[in-house]
Amino acid sequence: MRKTMFSLAILTAALLAGVAQAADKKTIGVSIPAADHGWTSGVVFHAERVAKLLMAEHPDLTVIVKTSPDAASQANAVQDLATQGMDALVILPSDPDPLVNAIKEVKDKGTFVALVDRAPSTNDDSVRDIYIAGNNPALGEVAGKYIKDTTPDAQVVVIRGLPIPIDQQRQDGFDKGIAGSNVKVLDRQFGNWNRDDAFKVMQDYLTKYPKIDVVWCQDDDMAVGVLQAIEQAKRTDIQYVVAGAGSKDMVKKVMDGDKLIPVDVLYPPAMVGTAMELTAASLYDQVPVRGTYILDATLVTKDNAKDFYFPDSPF
Repeated sequence: MRKTMFSLAILTAALLAGVAQAADKKTIGVSIPAADHGWTSGVVFHAERVAKLLMAEHPDLTVIVKTSPDAASQANAVQDLATQGMDALVILPSDPDPLVNAIKEVKDKGTFVALVDRAPSTNDDSVRDIYIAGNNPALGEVAGKYIKDTTPDAQVVVIRGLPIPIDQQRQDGFDKGIAGSNVKVLDRQFGNWNRDDAFKVMQDYLTKYPKIDVVWCQDDDMAVGVLQAIEQAKRTDIQYVVAGAGSKDMVKKVMDGDKLIPVDVLYPPAMVGTAMELTAASLYDQVPVRGTYILDATLVTKDNAKDFYFPDSPF
């Protein structure tokens, strides 16, 4: 009888331990745009890299990374993640406004939500616990101030990103940066943060305007298309191009003293990893992380470029 009771006690303890272990298991869902251009390829790279690090650090943690090509697909991905019993959602929306309802549904269930980079135009704090982003207004303002200080009488063409809130923030920042100078903006068109689209926009500018001093484009990937168009047209009037993100190719050009790329403005895709680390800290360490985290839009120059050059990065 004593042996039977002892065996039952061991079995009960094992079952209870199994239940406790199952209860301790946690899941973080990560929803991000598909790698449709350089910056988002960096986002995917860092999301997958940090997911592996977090799961190695926490054996009871599952991190599920889902990529989506557009807002509708991403809403479906968020709903799919919700059915898998998420404890937290880290989301970088492809377009935030159409995704508000999907995020709210997750948040209303008590799930911790980390919103990355792109906030809804209403700036509704109720959809997230933490917000991590680059400084979009500063990305534009830093570029504008550089142009204002370097070429205060420049004729500038602008290549915008996508017609979403962060694009407008960057554009407003740029306008603030050039305020009070004689910098003249000849044209503004959307390049969709895509090098091929930016190439076509720049070709159009080169046809329309016989004299262009400076090009400002919001993204390093678009700068690749811009440089190709300038080279193909053999235009020598353009003094330089200012872009942003801090891609390894553009930072290398700055390091090497490339005449057309004298500077770049940081907007790191690794911010998704920052969001994932903070989310894990909230789940496991119960540290206070709720709030807003805005990263600097540092001007990359030849003097500091080596600090931001990561040759093994995909972007």
